[in-house]
Amino acid sequence: MEHKRAVVVVLDSLGVGALPDAADFGDAGSHTLLHILENVPDLAIPHLRALGLCRLLGQPDDVLPAAGWARLAERSRGKDTTTGHWELAGLALDKPFPTFPHGFPPDFLARFSKTVGRPLLGNCTASGTEIIQRLGEESVRRGALIVYTSADSVFQIAAHEDVVPPQTLYAICRTARKMLTGDLAVGRVIARPFVGSPGAYVRTANRRDFSLAPTGPTMLDALKDAGRDVLSVGKICDIFAGRGITESFLTHGNAEGEEALLTLLARDFSGLLFVNLVDFDMLYGHRRDAQGYARALEHFDRTLGRALALLRPGDLFAVTGDHGCDPTFRGTDHTREYVPLLLLGGPTGDLGTRPTFADLSATVLSHLGLPAIAGKAID
Repeated sequence: MEHKRAVVVVLDSLGVGALPDAADFGDAGSHTLLHILENVPDLAIPHLRALGLCRLLGQPDDVLPAAGWARLAERSRGKDTTTGHWELAGLALDKPFPTFPHGFPPDFLARFSKTVGRPLLGNCTASGTEIIQRLGEESVRRGALIVYTSADSVFQIAAHEDVVPPQTLYAICRTARKMLTGDLAVGRVIARPFVGSPGAYVRTANRRDFSLAPTGPTMLDALKDAGRDVLSVGKICDIFAGRGITESFLTHGNAEGEEALLTLLARDFSGLLFVNLVDFDMLYGHRRDAQGYARALEHFDRTLGRALALLRPGDLFAVTGDHGCDPTFRGTDHTREYVPLLLLGGPTGDLGTRPTFADLSATVLSHLGLPAIAGKAID
């Protein structure tokens, strides 16, 4: 078997401009990357620029001769983590995951509360940082779970770590995952532990995502079935419900994820290293912090310089996103945007606009000598 490696790094929420149907999602005019640059014009990201990132904005940067850059359009009707990652891996959704802008059905919540043995609060669309300030004290006093959602297909459960330890909260989330079926089959159940005291509650890094299992084959399945390594870093394992993964590395935030990227790049493997860096979305996009987002991009760019030095002849290295989360846009939700695709070790130059995120999976599989399951390899 030929010893080849592919690396895909997802900068969670790095969008590069509103999709043509963005108005249907209330997102016309969003542009995560452009608006960060407008707010932080001295943004120092030389390695991302060298791979062609700002060429996607029409900026005439000097780029590496071996670099290729493209915009990927999302075919699936969604703008959430699970939909985006699944399509990057070759599984586009014909039907979007259900959302619950007015909360979840009372009869379901009554059954869920009885099953887990705890009262519930919330059941509304809310910002996670806001709802724990509003309901945190009552949650602690009553031992109650705070249930809420967003514009995404998510069932989120917040609880104070001193009242509901994280491992207990994860077990509760697994119960919710099993119960949310049929018309209630949300893309993700998310554990949202918090700590602190009234008026000063803060979420911790012990978040966990419990995704619906993929509803069709992905490049992870194809690679594992072919006997290749599939190494996941960050919430990748959660997003794919563990399927198609041979080894996973759970991390808490970008710093740990970036270190795992460097550690694994120095290791021998044959197959795919798939990395998600969540802080861009969780800490900066949703919290509308353009300055923080910019600083995180600069930190990753320094890591990227070290990562590129660890690449070996024959490696394919890709940087992409999964949706947008414009920190200057209204609200606190994701934004419906194109995502970048930056390549080393593959086709070079301006690779245009691709009709589906799945072209990434086809390109990875082609590089590793396997047929595409969806999309078309970029050549």
